[in-house]
Amino acid sequence: MKNILIIHAHNPSDFSKGELNTHMTTLIEQWFNQQGHDVEITHSAQNYDVAEELEKHQKADLVVLQTPVNWMGVPWSYKKYMDEVYTAGMGGALCLGDGRSGSEDNHMYGSSGTLKKTHYMLSLTFNAPEVAFENKDAFLFTGKSVDDLFYPMHMNFKFFGMNALPTFACFDVLKNPQIKADEARLIAHLNQHVLPKLKGE
Repeated sequence: MKNILIIHAHNPSDFSKGELNTHMTTLIEQWFNQQGHDVEITHSAQNYDVAEELEKHQKADLVVLQTPVNWMGVPWSYKKYMDEVYTAGMGGALCLGDGRSGSEDNHMYGSSGTLKKTHYMLSLTFNAPEVAFENKDAFLFTGKSVDDLFYPMHMNFKFFGMNALPTFACFDVLKNPQIKADEARLIAHLNQHVLPKLKGE
C-alpha cells in the first residue's frame, strides 16, 4: 500500500462540531505519514468534485472511513456523497453495473467491482457504550455487533470489490469519553491490522 484515502464523514452541527472525528482523522493521517505513505483526505460535508473523488478511489490502496454513527448509520452528507460519487462510478470506475450480464445470472448480483486490490477500514465513533454490543441482554442491539449494525456499509464496499480490514470503534464518546485510551487503541489497531498490509504480509 502506498496511497491512502481518508473520508472524513462528520457533518458539523450545533449539537456536534466534529472535534473527535477530526482528531481521529488527523491521528490516522499522521500514522500513515510516519509509515511513508501518501494520504489524501476528503471531507464529505464540504465541496468535492465527483470525478476527482472517483480518481481518489481508483488510486487508493486503502480507504479509511472516519465517521460518527448518527441514528444507526452515517451522516446525511456522506449518504449524499455516496449517492453522487458511487452512482457515478457504476460505469467502470468503481464497478461495471450490478454484476449481472443476463437473465440467468441473478446470483452474481454485486460481483462486478473493479477495486479488487483495494482495502477499506471503518473507524467509528459511538454515543453507545461498548457493552451495548455483542451482549444478548442489552436492550437495543440484543447481541448484535458493530459490524452487524454497519452491514449495509460493508456491502457497499464489497459491491466495488473492496476488501475489509477489521473495524475500529470509539464508544460512549458523549457521556463517558476516554480520548487518550481511544488514541492508544487506534494506534494499536493500525499497528496490528494495517501495518502488515502495508508491508505486504
